[in-house]
Amino acid sequence: MDVIIREYHEQDLCEMIEIWNEVVEEANAFPQMEKLTLPEAREFFASQSFSGVAVKGEEVLGLYILHPNNIGRCGHIANCSYAVKKGLRGQNIGEKLVRHSLSEGKKRGFKIMQFNAVVCTNHAAIHLYEKIGFQRLGTIPKGFLTGDGSYRDIILYYIEL
Repeated sequence: MDVIIREYHEQDLCEMIEIWNEVVEEANAFPQMEKLTLPEAREFFASQSFSGVAVKGEEVLGLYILHPNNIGRCGHIANCSYAVKKGLRGQNIGEKLVRHSLSEGKKRGFKIMQFNAVVCTNHAAIHLYEKIGFQRLGTIPKGFLTGDGSYRDIILYYIEL
């Protein structure tokens, strides 16, 4: 059975929370510091422009959230966050999620995808984004606080949709 990307369903929430919170706990990619509860997750994922999941059968393997990066005159710029279940990373699930988000963003009227805070130690993400064609905008030195209390540089990326 192939991995497919689709809009999330209510019954996906428990697995989505597990995957999301795993990345939050790792403290090396997401800026969030607090794990999501079920009521918070229900509201959070429903409030996005699009919340997608990578599934194989009924199992959720990964997810993404798509939303405006800003408002008003900059509202045509999208932002996304991606998460893949820890034991399944490196199997191109992330690439499928990113490519789907670019297509979905374009479909929803966004013109640009911008990533605000790709941590410099997230080599897999950096490689993937550059492979797909994202351009580096610059680096913010020590822009990310890791779980061990040290700071890492963050890289900004964008791509036209």
